[in-house]
Amino acid sequence: MTDAAVAAVAAVSPVFEIGGSLVKDLARDCVRLEVAEGLGGLRTLRAYFLAVGPGAKGPQDRLLHLDGSTVGLGSALQAALGPPTGQRRVFEGTVSGIELLLGDGEPPLVLVHAEDALMRLRMTRRMRTYHDATDADLAREIAREHGLDADADVPGPRYDVVQQLNQSDLAFLRERARLVQAELWATGRTLHFRPRGGRAAAVQTLVFGNQLMSVRLAADLAHQRSEVVVTGYDAERAEPIDERAGPEVVEAETAGGRTGARLLAGALGPATSLRVREAALTTEEAASWARAEMLRRGRRFVTVAGTTNGSPDLVVGGRLTLRSVGAPFEGEGYHVTRVRHTFDPDHGFRTRFDAERPALNEVV
Repeated sequence: MTDAAVAAVAAVSPVFEIGGSLVKDLARDCVRLEVAEGLGGLRTLRAYFLAVGPGAKGPQDRLLHLDGSTVGLGSALQAALGPPTGQRRVFEGTVSGIELLLGDGEPPLVLVHAEDALMRLRMTRRMRTYHDATDADLAREIAREHGLDADADVPGPRYDVVQQLNQSDLAFLRERARLVQAELWATGRTLHFRPRGGRAAAVQTLVFGNQLMSVRLAADLAHQRSEVVVTGYDAERAEPIDERAGPEVVEAETAGGRTGARLLAGALGPATSLRVREAALTTEEAASWARAEMLRRGRRFVTVAGTTNGSPDLVVGGRLTLRSVGAPFEGEGYHVTRVRHTFDPDHGFRTRFDAERPALNEVV
């Protein structure tokens, strides 16, 4: 490898901290790093380290990174990626697993698994009933029980009764987030439960042929609906509940263009989705759930799967503007729904992402 190539790779090599201290041996021995996160929270890390090399003295059973001197189960781990002038922390969490990989004719590898603060919620399963609470109240209560700070502020109804039925705290909060189209994530020791747009992330512009190395864009009517209906029965008022949400809910979030709901109605006629998974007990609940489901479908009308040449600032919940991707898909309004940062010495730093937008551009 030439000196220039070595410098190019070194410029984006991962930087690891264990317990707040820089561990250079982990950066030296890292042969692959994967950091992934989606809208449901729980950022995960998988890092592969060479177990032989400088410092590995003695017989075969004296391998690197297995004695706890660099990393161990329960270690607080942070990882950063990017060139020195734009390096960003892409992971902060706790080591939850360590594997030793021994292959025929291959150098031994140590595989380290880590998860962010939401790991605590994944490991706690409950049967519990909450009274007189909003979804934000539920998030704050669960965060408190796990010793986490809470940033929970999402609009929605107040429920007389909410039941958590043999679910982990993470699965339960993900279900509550789906009902009101909230997003769930953690930074450090803070649990966030907020509506779309609640993350402090700058708008990024990606240009195909420049930062954007490859991309697949699609507009799909298969899961679009012109109307969502939620029904139930209000026992206190002794009357049925029938709440509906239509294209106007999605259009309120767009700055023009053709939404999936309008295109579907024009191409195939009206298509109504009747929600049967949840039985609303009040009109407020039904209206909130119908709106959220209409938004969930409408927001996924246009989808993007792309790869960049390494974007440490690209985060779930961030906003994107795409350029040189074709007239119908050109422009702003994309919301990032999944990010996967990877590093290896052959390809360097890459970022793969999924994003969505509720409308196609008008093509003149």
